[in-house]
Amino acid sequence: MTVINGEYIPVASGGRSIQYVGSSVTNGAIPYTKRDGTIPRRWILNALTSNTPGMVITGAWRRPGDRAAEYNTIKYWTDLAQLLEKGKFSAVFLADLLGGKDVFEGSIGPGLKVAGQAICSDPSLWISAAAAVTSNLTFGITQSVTYEQPFTVARRFATLDHLTNGRIAINLVTSALDSAAYNHGLPAQIEHDTRYERADEYLDVLYKLWETSWAEDSVILDKVNEVYVNPERVRKINHHGKYFNVVGPSIVEPSIQRTPLIYQAGSSPAGVAFGSKHGEALFTNMPNIEKARLKVEEYRTAAYNRGRDPYSVKVVLGVTIYVGETDEAAQAKLDDFKQYSSKLGAEVLFSNRVDQDLSVYPEDADLREVGTAPIKGILQNLQSTYPEHNDWTRAGLADLLGVRGLPYPPIVGSPTTVADHLQRIITEADVDGFNIAWSRFPDSYVDIVEHLVPELQRRGVHWLDYPKGSVGTGLTARESLTGIGNVHLPHDHYGSKFSWRAGEAAPPLELSDAISEEGIELPDKKRSRQV
Repeated sequence: MTVINGEYIPVASGGRSIQYVGSSVTNGAIPYTKRDGTIPRRWILNALTSNTPGMVITGAWRRPGDRAAEYNTIKYWTDLAQLLEKGKFSAVFLADLLGGKDVFEGSIGPGLKVAGQAICSDPSLWISAAAAVTSNLTFGITQSVTYEQPFTVARRFATLDHLTNGRIAINLVTSALDSAAYNHGLPAQIEHDTRYERADEYLDVLYKLWETSWAEDSVILDKVNEVYVNPERVRKINHHGKYFNVVGPSIVEPSIQRTPLIYQAGSSPAGVAFGSKHGEALFTNMPNIEKARLKVEEYRTAAYNRGRDPYSVKVVLGVTIYVGETDEAAQAKLDDFKQYSSKLGAEVLFSNRVDQDLSVYPEDADLREVGTAPIKGILQNLQSTYPEHNDWTRAGLADLLGVRGLPYPPIVGSPTTVADHLQRIITEADVDGFNIAWSRFPDSYVDIVEHLVPELQRRGVHWLDYPKGSVGTGLTARESLTGIGNVHLPHDHYGSKFSWRAGEAAPPLELSDAISEEGIELPDKKRSRQV
């Protein structure tokens, strides 16, 4: 089922709901009808984290009572999952690294010293434990499609989808660290656009394993006749492509979602094309509302041009939040954290962000004058975002970024102040929600659950309780994002063309990527479906 214009989607218990309706307002710069951002709709709230003691901001592990250094324990993750489910979060979104941040001083040493994303354990192994103590929270795991074979990835995520009752999402990345390439036996990274070309074929293999190597009705469990699986409803995929050769079939029976919910975060032309084809939710980091709006329009237009409903593709913006009972209390939390934030950690992360080693510059030099073109470009953006900041030396830059992390400036204030700011982003940038990174663990999320969530519930943009999912155990990942009943890939998604449905003949294994192919419904040019 696809949720379309005018359908009610449960937001709160007791029969309360929010209607998703279309807008009569058109924007001549985009080919679809933009929805009215003032109409209430449920926001997506994800927690953005990673298996590391230092996330987008480093230094929390030094705070008295902070639990950032406990990331290698099961209790750390089960406690987080239960806290987020208490706050009716949609998902915990897990970033990942396959190599340490080693551009600063040409070494992983500084990052190791301050826990600046030079430490990162496997994000998938604690999921089952956290799923066992929750019922509705989605677990979104970042997965590189560059270094691991697709058969192994398909098997792992199908298994996790079984064990979580359909609450798994996969965040597809092509990996952008030189250190990751070296760790996997390559002398250098694969060229950028080639990585996306390989990734596109990689997804074909995943869809074939998840969607078309087993029919939906292949598992019979006939005890009398001793038939667990009907072998006539299982087939090899015999994929022989430019980059991958996989015979199949999958050796994991179809999971609840078959294909996990797909996240993607590409921002380059190749990344946007990849995301508009495969992504169901797109994660973006932008420094201000206007740039976020332009990126959202780029994503939705690309999806529309592929024959997809542009609003079936959700867009979430990365933010950090400091919230307290009052504006002053929230500011005090930010001010207190400044004494623990790592200036060296900020330099480590910035150096990797621009692939330029800040350590080569004198500490008292103005980086706007002596920096390379990439550094000057980033500083120009930072100047427009923080016009009151005047110190652009290494120390001044580290001081600025030490408590900020993500490109979007921290949102600081009372529940009303923060909710007003988030509402402005929703309305003006047309995003669907937020990936919220932590600065203090778990205090950042405790504050949001205790202070911000009640305000969002009062405004009718956040669940009072999770709606009842269609599988009986809770919401699936896809239902949490797009509505009850949406368990499998939507019909306008490229991957759904591979689905071997119950009672039907197997679809062809090799399918055209033509956008207007039969089975893909092009949205009305005059009025987009709204979700």
